[in-house]
Amino acid sequence: MSHSTLAPVFTGLRSGLHALLVGLAVFAVVRAFVVSSPVAVWTLLVGAGFVGVYLSGAWAARTGIPFTRPAPAIGWVIALTVLWAVLTWLRPEGAYLVFPLFFLYLHVLRGRHGVVAVVAATAFAIVALGLHLGFSVGGVVGPLVGAGVALLIGLGYRALIREAHEREQLLAELIATRSRLAETEREQGALAERARLARDIHDTVAQGLSSIQMLLRAAERDTPEPGAGYLRLARETAAGSLADTRQIIGELTPSRLDDGLPAALRRLGDEQSRRSAATIEVSAADVDLPMSTQTALLRIAQGALSNAVRHADATHITVDLSAASETVMLTVRDDGCGFDTTRADADAHEAGSFGLRAMSERIGQLDGTLTITSAPGRGTPVAAHLPTSEIR
Repeated sequence: MSHSTLAPVFTGLRSGLHALLVGLAVFAVVRAFVVSSPVAVWTLLVGAGFVGVYLSGAWAARTGIPFTRPAPAIGWVIALTVLWAVLTWLRPEGAYLVFPLFFLYLHVLRGRHGVVAVVAATAFAIVALGLHLGFSVGGVVGPLVGAGVALLIGLGYRALIREAHEREQLLAELIATRSRLAETEREQGALAERARLARDIHDTVAQGLSSIQMLLRAAERDTPEPGAGYLRLARETAAGSLADTRQIIGELTPSRLDDGLPAALRRLGDEQSRRSAATIEVSAADVDLPMSTQTALLRIAQGALSNAVRHADATHITVDLSAASETVMLTVRDDGCGFDTTRADADAHEAGSFGLRAMSERIGQLDGTLTITSAPGRGTPVAAHLPTSEIR
């Protein structure tokens, strides 16, 4: 369904054109009988044929059958032109139909073909009127003025159509953008609520279970059997519940981010250093970011470090988190063997814990960019950029 505010205008113009053409055809037929023209019957037959062909073509154009191709539409216009020419040759009133026909030519015969048809129809109307009524200034100027007005209106109509299409595209883009924004807001809200629940569970239920476990352990040491057995069972139950609670907290939000993204990046660097022979330096500014952004940057750092250690044979890696006026940047740079960036999805890199394509898709979901600059024999910097206007 069209959302264009100009749709009623187009509908009104088409309806007016239909009414004008049919009305002028009826007028030509009625006039022939009023003046008792000897060709009145022929005028009726040709006029009825003209109206019938026109209405059938208008209906076919509305339904799209069979005017999905240019040939049937052109054939329809030719048939109307022939019937109009015969009607005009029979009665001078038929020449009045040339004005609505101008718009039909300009609409169906696009470009200069429509203009040529308008000029030819104007010349025929002038000659026909001259033969019927005698040549005069009015008989020449009238069709010429009508043709000029039709050309100007046709140009304006096409301008309206272009504007309508542009508005349709802009409106579609606006609706799509609004849908993406609403989806992003829902995701942000869900992540924020999950983070709040994780903090509340950690500060209440988890702390309470931990305290209960410690108290039960102390009571177990001071209680003789068989009461100590019940305390031991209660302590083990509390320990199991505490483990389940911590698992729930971990599922709600990455446990690494409990102390913020900078601390999580430093812990990640220390862990990777202990697991490999690479030296990892982390420089992370204290940046206030939503949980979804922190999670995305942490996952990208994990993937980039894993690739650098496992596939690039890097010995020195730097991780830098910084923020400018409108951008937050995470850069992971290594001195490894590098790779061909035109084959970024090669098997060697897909084998990592976080593929390059997955990194790009994750950062793209937040309207950011991922830049990878590398070549065989050189190190690889992986830079993730996020606009602060999108994350605040």
